[in-house]
Amino acid sequence: MPALVNYSGDDEFHSGGSIYSMDSSRLCSISSHLDMYCPPSKRARICSAYASSYNIFEEEKTSIDLLPNECLFEILRRLPGGQARSASACVSKRWLMLLGSVRNSERSEVNEPSNEADMVCSNEGMEAESHGYLTRCLEGKKATDTRLAAIAVGTSNRGGLGKLSIRGTNSTRGVTNIGISAIARGCPSLKVLSLWNVPSVGDEGLVEIAKECHLLEKLDITKCPLVSNKGLVAIAQKSPNLTSLTIESCPNISNEGLQAIARCCPKLQSISIRDCPFVGDQGVASLLSSASSTLMKVKLQALSITDFSLAVIGHYGKAITSLTLSGLRNVSEKGFWVMGNAQGLENLITLSISSCRGTTDVSLEAIGKGCAKLKHMCLTKCCFVSDGGMVAFAKVAGSLESLQLEECNRITQFGILGALSNCRSKLKSLSLVKCLGIRDLPMETSSLSPCDSLRCLSIKSCPGFGNTSFAMVGKLCPKLQYIDLSGFCGINDSGLLPLVEGCVSGLVKVNLSGCSNLTDEVVSAIARLHGGTLEVLNLDGCMKVTDKSLSEVVSNCLVLNDLDVAKCSITDSGIAALACGDQLNLQILSLSGCSKVSDRSLPSLLKLGRTLVGLNLQHCNSISTSMVELLMENLWKCDILS
Repeated sequence: MPALVNYSGDDEFHSGGSIYSMDSSRLCSISSHLDMYCPPSKRARICSAYASSYNIFEEEKTSIDLLPNECLFEILRRLPGGQARSASACVSKRWLMLLGSVRNSERSEVNEPSNEADMVCSNEGMEAESHGYLTRCLEGKKATDTRLAAIAVGTSNRGGLGKLSIRGTNSTRGVTNIGISAIARGCPSLKVLSLWNVPSVGDEGLVEIAKECHLLEKLDITKCPLVSNKGLVAIAQKSPNLTSLTIESCPNISNEGLQAIARCCPKLQSISIRDCPFVGDQGVASLLSSASSTLMKVKLQALSITDFSLAVIGHYGKAITSLTLSGLRNVSEKGFWVMGNAQGLENLITLSISSCRGTTDVSLEAIGKGCAKLKHMCLTKCCFVSDGGMVAFAKVAGSLESLQLEECNRITQFGILGALSNCRSKLKSLSLVKCLGIRDLPMETSSLSPCDSLRCLSIKSCPGFGNTSFAMVGKLCPKLQYIDLSGFCGINDSGLLPLVEGCVSGLVKVNLSGCSNLTDEVVSAIARLHGGTLEVLNLDGCMKVTDKSLSEVVSNCLVLNDLDVAKCSITDSGIAALACGDQLNLQILSLSGCSKVSDRSLPSLLKLGRTLVGLNLQHCNSISTSMVELLMENLWKCDILS
């Protein structure tokens, strides 16, 4: 057998030399870029069918390749160190896959870099996280068993792989249990494994991970239909350090697998389960009750659980800080009411509820009372929550800082203003998205208390929110600093001016992109009233805004660093005005779609470029290619889009 290993001749990497006598400086990781890496003078090692696909091997076979896999395996597992294994893996796909099947415990000696050159080679091209372990991410066509085997062999002598993410797979030779098993055997230090849309990986691969990777902390299995309870049970029994588990669209996983996780993983901190039709109350309840002292993040989406699971959450969720409930069609008002009244969610900070019919006015008030530390609330498509529930929730949620409502169509203007009035000194951020129940109706605001705490207001795709509503918000929320009305094409100057004029603390960021009816009047008011605090102004698509607005910006905005006037009626004169503002220190400027800006603006843009780090000139049809090239040549610190 030693004679076969020491054989030299025309079949070797170099004429008359052994594969182990190669210059180590010519070796690099076989996993950094391609499935395999080959020295330039390497000869054939595998059959022509494989060689034709990679165009790097010839058809000739050496005598050592005539050995059966069992014998060749015994030779390869005795290779003296990582450098020799990396070189041998370059010989053929057969050698690579055999090396990938060698368990860490089966190797004859410790895998340490043998000399300085090997150590340099080991570090080249690798991505090391601050935690001290290596990370690999394979997507689409790059995700193959061959590449995984290369990663397993190439990283084994460098401390091993710590994090592996596979997103999608090669349609013809994608990732299977063979590739996952190679990772398991070669990378026992693996701590994080993410499998997303890998349909050919099943229980066999996860069982190998469980056998070899006892340091596993995070597991994400998404759209893996072949993974069942068997694989999950194996992971549970061998992974006592598991802290995070995500399971999504895995139809063969049910309560049995989750119960095993509950029994064997005492350190579990985060659980996310989505679209698993056979997961029910037994599995969810066992997880929540067994990990009640450690579980902090819970996501339950599109499951067949009932009120019982929410009652368990409410009773055992003392450590939960973030809770997401979505698409729970079998949960009624009683479930949410019990969850709130159980008084167990004492540390809950963030709650997101989407498409749950059980969320009603009564249950929402109960949640507000039972979650004393709740700061961030998001309600999406909660069609049974109305004005009364919104106001009642705002009254009892004593710590609420952020409220987001999306497609809650029973909530009207009265509910929004009532919630703002009752939050008073707590609420800092309000976001409304597609709330079609809001109508622009006159309302008496003298009885409402101002919400002095609100700093951020975002309203998108709420066509009923008009001039009257904005004027009332301006009176109730005088200390707004961040306004986002992007896409609000229905608003005009008369509607926005009262809001702008009512903000006494000074606006910092204003996004009016898509507000096509706004003119220079409101932009000038923003510049005059808030120029001392305004840092970001987005006017993308405000077609009625002209050079006049830029003159006001130059005269009044002392700290503005981000200006977007894309598709506005800006000309060369406006750019020249900007350039004349000595106190202006713009870092980001977008002129995308400003067809009236031409090559005449070159001197002005060069002057502005002294402080710019980003300049968008896309779709500026009057600007020539030569001008763009001159700008790129002179503004080498600025990222220019053209």
